Amino acid sequence: MGRLIGYMANRADRLRDALHQERAAIAPPRDTRSVGWGIGFYQGGEVLHKKRPHADGKNLEWEEIATDVRSDCVVIHVRQATVGDFRAENTHPFRMRSWLFAHNGTIDRFDAMRERLVQSMPDFLQRNIRGETDSEHFFHALAAFLHDAGHLDSPDDDDKAVLSAINSTVTLIDRLGDEVGARPATLNFVLTNGRRMYALRRGKPLAWVERHGLHDPINGAGQSNRPPPAPSSALRYVMVASDGAETAPQGWSMVADDSVLIVQRDLSVSSHVI
Repeated sequence: MGRLIGYMANRADRLRDALHQERAAIAPPRDTRSVGWGIGFYQGGEVLHKKRPHADGKNLEWEEIATDVRSDCVVIHVRQATVGDFRAENTHPFRMRSWLFAHNGTIDRFDAMRERLVQSMPDFLQRNIRGETDSEHFFHALAAFLHDAGHLDSPDDDDKAVLSAINSTVTLIDRLGDEVGARPATLNFVLTNGRRMYALRRGKPLAWVERHGLHDPINGAGQSNRPPPAPSSALRYVMVASDGAETAPQGWSMVADDSVLIVQRDLSVSSHVI
């Protein structure tokens, strides 16, 4: 079991506080000493990421992962490998131009369908695949559909085009899976270009929350027993979390299965069945 977090906010300086505030709802897996993690984010017009593909024997702390990250759009992934070993090339999130992607789940019998999936992509996307994971290949298949629709590089967002690309990629995986006798793929993921965030629930729990202000922020060396600083009341954020409990944590809402949650840059939220 892994963990997947998507975060969009109206300011870039309170990620650690938001993760601390939601710590009960987004608790990492119990076996935190056998995982790798990665964080992707947008900063100063650039798409950046930090990855730790190997376990270091320490307990996983969200605030440690987010140290020094100042961003209003973030994807965090905690990985327990099902396809591909623990190395940087197999560590989420994956990047393609302005897009970031992280996946929580498994495509059954992926090795049997890998070649067919790769053949469905343009050459430049095939060459961009660095690792072995089903997740990275799925992302590049999705990027191929975005490219076909003219939205891989477009600065203008088109939710219909992105939803269509998501639906086409899921349909392709289902068809290839049927051909090789695979079980239905679990395909929870977060996809973002920094201006919108798309979170698909398919086969695993996926929940989200919208917050106004901080009530339990980090102060100094992780202490939260002082009143929140004045600017905290101005913070607004939406957080998405995959692979937690089957029921939504207090204050959170569940996304329906086979649905995509869309978070706009103004933090408005909508849900769409694929």
